[in-house]
Amino acid sequence: MAATDYISQAATALAALLLLSFGSLAASQIEDQAEQFFRSGHTNNWAVLVCTSRFWFNYRHVANTLSVYRSVKRLGIPDSHIVLMLADDMACNPRNPKPATVFSHKNMELNVYGDDVEVDYRSYEVTVENFLRVLTGRIPPSTPRSKRLLSDDRSNILIYMTGHGGNGFLKFQDSEEITNIELADAFEQMWQKRRYNELLFIIDTCQGASMYERFYSPNIMALASSQVGEDSLSHQPDPAIGVHLMDRYTFYVLEFLEEINPASQTNMNDLFQVCPKSLCVSTPGHRTDLFQRNPKNVLITDFFGSVRKVEITTETISLQQDSEIMESSYKEDEMDEEPMEPLKYADQFPVAQIIHQKPKLKDWHPPGGFILGLWALIIMVFFKTYGIKHMKFIF
Repeated sequence: MAATDYISQAATALAALLLLSFGSLAASQIEDQAEQFFRSGHTNNWAVLVCTSRFWFNYRHVANTLSVYRSVKRLGIPDSHIVLMLADDMACNPRNPKPATVFSHKNMELNVYGDDVEVDYRSYEVTVENFLRVLTGRIPPSTPRSKRLLSDDRSNILIYMTGHGGNGFLKFQDSEEITNIELADAFEQMWQKRRYNELLFIIDTCQGASMYERFYSPNIMALASSQVGEDSLSHQPDPAIGVHLMDRYTFYVLEFLEEINPASQTNMNDLFQVCPKSLCVSTPGHRTDLFQRNPKNVLITDFFGSVRKVEITTETISLQQDSEIMESSYKEDEMDEEPMEPLKYADQFPVAQIIHQKPKLKDWHPPGGFILGLWALIIMVFFKTYGIKHMKFIF
């Protein structure tokens, strides 16, 4: 009897031990899954996209920035988390043969300006001071929310810049410049003020690699279109408008991003290979020594996409009764109201039709001096027919 009790107790202890081991194994698997899901440590994404060039011959720089803007929006970053700075408005430039459009390809199929572009800083608002204020958060209290970078220590930030540059500087508006030291100090302020978790810096300009040489803050990954001493070349010339449509590096980066979707597992190491010297002519560069993670483990969507906060609960919430009430009230409202087609922004403002429509015929008006000339002709004919001697019979 005692032996039987001993065996049963041992079996119970063994079963409890197995159950505990299976439970701990399941818990560790859940923790591994959660760690993998939150491996980047960020909970929100931001993008600061800057074109620093003015004038029509710099059309490609505006197209570069708008193309990146389109890509990050497609991958999930909303306008509320994008700060877009354009130094010139090519869509409304008098030289633009197709007003309200900016194209990034010579086939003119993709209008990157579109009808939903939200430009936060435009024209002469794009200055070195305003750019640094956006990064560091040192902006006047009256600044609207759309012009603020409201990031925190869980934010992954993409900063893209394009324009004309040189060894250690990038020009703004052809009137001032930002140096690599000023940019590095701004990133350090952001780190000290806990304004980012990880930062991806991309620059497409001549001697672009010189702009990230002075970086010293942690968790920064940087890419450039050219090395020190090299020019960053343009691409896609369009004889119809007389300028190039894009720069080579940005063109191939965007061609790469077009294959990315929000669930893509493509990593940053793949982005480093998109534009070899055989395509770009210049030598693209990158810097990862300040970045804590291996680029192979960093997804493209960690910076070009967007994450959403999710709360997991084990509580059961019954919504059936409330939903039934809502459905009944909705049906009553439908019966009371007349059916009406929903209005869409594109229907209200048919941009494509506006662009391609024929010019409206103007109402005819006599040219200036026409009436006066007509009276002069009548008087000349009268004098030639009747002469001055018949004037006394008229007056």
